[in-house]
Amino acid sequence: MGHIAYIGIGSNVGNKAYQCERAISEILKIDRHKLLAKSSFFRTQPIGYTSQVWFINGVIKIETDLEPLDLLQVLKTIESHLGRTETFRWGPRTIDLDILIFDDREMRTEELQIPHPLLHERQFVLIPLAEIDRDLLHPVLKKTVGELLETFKEDQGVEKL
Repeated sequence: MGHIAYIGIGSNVGNKAYQCERAISEILKIDRHKLLAKSSFFRTQPIGYTSQVWFINGVIKIETDLEPLDLLQVLKTIESHLGRTETFRWGPRTIDLDILIFDDREMRTEELQIPHPLLHERQFVLIPLAEIDRDLLHPVLKKTVGELLETFKEDQGVEKL
């Protein structure tokens, strides 16, 4: 039986939409990875380090036989293959792949935190996630993605493409 993983995808360097599509294609080349849902892409304002161009972001839902740390290694390899180099926190990147939710697990290691620790603070993640599954339950906060979205007071600059 496979695991259900939600993966956040983003890019703000080069042909951003193409980079995101390429990343999805690479993820699906992995043996026994099955795409269950894919959000639209969204043009999103940078958060954290704001002196950079806007991002393209989206979310996919996959079925995988990999365990979380193995999936993380695969995603890091894909990022590297697609030209990502480490810059600085929240800096520009050709591709960014994050495990957002993995089954209903909670996990905290040096390499990986599941659910993603900033998931509930980011409209650029919650909006595409809601497009896929508005009733998805955050395993720690015990609120649905829809409920988490309703808590936002400000618009973080997320526009559907």
